Amino acid sequence: MAPKVLAVLTSVDKFPSGNDSLRLNGSAKLRKAGPCASLIQHLPEFAHPYHILAPHVEFTVASPVGGFAPQDPMSVEGSKGDQISADFLNTKYALWENTEKLQKFVGKAGEFNALFYVGGQGRPSPKSGLYRDPCSIWPQTPFPTKLSMSSMQRAKSCLPSAVCHGPAALAFVKLPDGTPFLAGARVTGFSNSEEDAVGTTAEMPFLLETGLNKASNGGYQKAPENWGEFVVVDRDGKLITGQNPASAAAVGDAILKAISPIHNYD
Repeated sequence: MAPKVLAVLTSVDKFPSGNDSLRLNGSAKLRKAGPCASLIQHLPEFAHPYHILAPHVEFTVASPVGGFAPQDPMSVEGSKGDQISADFLNTKYALWENTEKLQKFVGKAGEFNALFYVGGQGRPSPKSGLYRDPCSIWPQTPFPTKLSMSSMQRAKSCLPSAVCHGPAALAFVKLPDGTPFLAGARVTGFSNSEEDAVGTTAEMPFLLETGLNKASNGGYQKAPENWGEFVVVDRDGKLITGQNPASAAAVGDAILKAISPIHNYD
């Protein structure tokens, strides 16, 4: 039986402040800043892991609201030279146009081998995204940021993974005693300097690097330079995070290796 992966997209289509001008107008600053001028789903961060995983796993896609999950037009424009992303955009649109409602999977994380939080700047949003959302937590429980012992037991075989802004979904998860789920872990995600580079620091409800570093007790790590590929695999392969869009394919590889260790893939 093929391993099962639940990919979680955000439903957000603008910044928490309501400002969508950076996304819709494509300011010169964003166009020149770097490869992660993302607001909603960042296309390569979905396309590349899917390309790697789909031939080997049973793939389910969900979002907090369900139905259509918007793709970032800036990342679409910026990915025209990326054949994998272009093919994904043209042939796999049903994946983000017809997502399952995430509520359907509350308490069912144990039915999957991996949860994968796709990146995009809608991820840290408190409005319909996956930041402090009752349906954003691994494993799923009825409580916004608490893991019960029973849910931990049910989902112990389900590894959380995320790329770029995706780790925001894990930043506030807590164990029954109040300890952050990420405490003591090595973790990565979109860096503060990368957020500055795309000009969106002021729009974020919290800076991901800062939040992850606090939750992990100083375990945040990143590439030496902005936009460098950087993936952290911790807890014996049971926690996988990638820093930015350049890390998306490597996150997909790490997920497949973790959930299909005897599978020969190239």
